[in-house]
Amino acid sequence: MKKENFRKHLLEWFAESHRPLPWKNIKDAYLIWLSEIILQQTRVEQGLPYFERFRAIYPTVKDLADAPEDEVMRMWEGLGYYSRARNLHATAKHITYDLEGTFPDTYEGIRALKGVGDYTAAAIASFAYDLPHAVVDGNVYRVLSRYFGEAIPIDTTAGKKTFRALADELLDTQNPAQYNQAIMDFGATHCKPKQPLCTTCLLKNDCTAIAENKVNSLPVKSKKLKKTTRYFHYLILNEGENVWLKKRGAGDIWQNLYDFPLIEKEKTLVLSELEETDEWQTFFNNKNIFIKKISRPFVQILTHRKIVAVFVEMNVEADFEGTKYGFVQARRNELDKYAFPRILNDYLKDDVLELF
Repeated sequence: MKKENFRKHLLEWFAESHRPLPWKNIKDAYLIWLSEIILQQTRVEQGLPYFERFRAIYPTVKDLADAPEDEVMRMWEGLGYYSRARNLHATAKHITYDLEGTFPDTYEGIRALKGVGDYTAAAIASFAYDLPHAVVDGNVYRVLSRYFGEAIPIDTTAGKKTFRALADELLDTQNPAQYNQAIMDFGATHCKPKQPLCTTCLLKNDCTAIAENKVNSLPVKSKKLKKTTRYFHYLILNEGENVWLKKRGAGDIWQNLYDFPLIEKEKTLVLSELEETDEWQTFFNNKNIFIKKISRPFVQILTHRKIVAVFVEMNVEADFEGTKYGFVQARRNELDKYAFPRILNDYLKDDVLELF
C-alpha cells in the first residue's frame, strides 16, 4: 500500500507543480540527449541558458557534429566537467557519420553512446521513446531513501542495487516518461537536500524520514570526498599585441581548453622563489623580460581538487621561443574566441590583463 500511495501522490504533486522546461514534452531524442548531458552535474537554472544556446546554434545532431571542437568547447565554457563537451561532440559525430544520422532507439543502443551512463540512458529512453526504464539519480536516491527510510549507503554496490530494484518496482510502466520526470522534479524542487518542504508534502503521512525525524540524515553516503590542493603559477607572456597560450592535453583537468604557460609547485611561491625554478630558468635563460605585475591568488573548487592560482604578467621580446614549448600566440583582443577554465576567465574579468 505504501508503494502504491507513493506513486499516486507523486503523480498528483507533479500534475500541480511540474516545472515547464523546454526539453519536456518533446520526443526529439537529440534535444533530450543534449539536455541530459548539459544537466549532468549541473543545476537546471545554470544549464537552461546553455541548452537554449546549443539548440539555437546546433538545431540538429549534424550541426553539432560539423562544428569545430574549439567552438563547442567555447560554447560549453562555464559549465565545468569539460569531458562532457568532448563526449558530446564525439557522440554527435558518431551518430551523424557512423549511424547515418539516426539516434539509437533502444536502451542498450543509447547506453552504448560515449558519455552516457545508466541514468542518462534511462532518461532518454523513457522521455524520447516511452520505454519502461526507471531513472536513478541523486534526486531519486534522496526521495526514495527518505520516504522508505532506506539507510543503506547510496555509494556502495549493495546500495545502488537496492535503490535500482526499488526504482524499477515503483516505475509506472504505462507512462514512464511522466513518472520519471515527476520523481526528478520532486527531488529537485520539493524534497530538496536542504530545507525540504515537508510540511506541505503530499507524501508526508507515509514518509519514514518524517516519522522518525531522519530527514536530514538521509540518504547515507559511506565515503567522504577528499580534495587535494594544487598551486598554479600562470605566466602571462605579452609580446606586442599578442599573448602566448597553451592548449591543455589529455591526462589532466581541463583537457582541450586553453590556458597560459604554467609552473605548478607544491605551494604558492613568491617571485624570488619562482625565478629559481627549473621551468623559469628554461623559459627565460638569457632572455630579456619585464615583469609588470603579480595578481592576488584566485581559487577554483573542483570535485576532487582545489586550484589556487597566481598570474604573473610580463613582457617578452620577439626572441622568446614559445613554439618550442608547445605554446601558441593569440591576439589579446581576440581572447574571447578561446575556451578557458573558469579561473582564467575570473582573472581576465578582474581587469588585470589589458585587452586592446
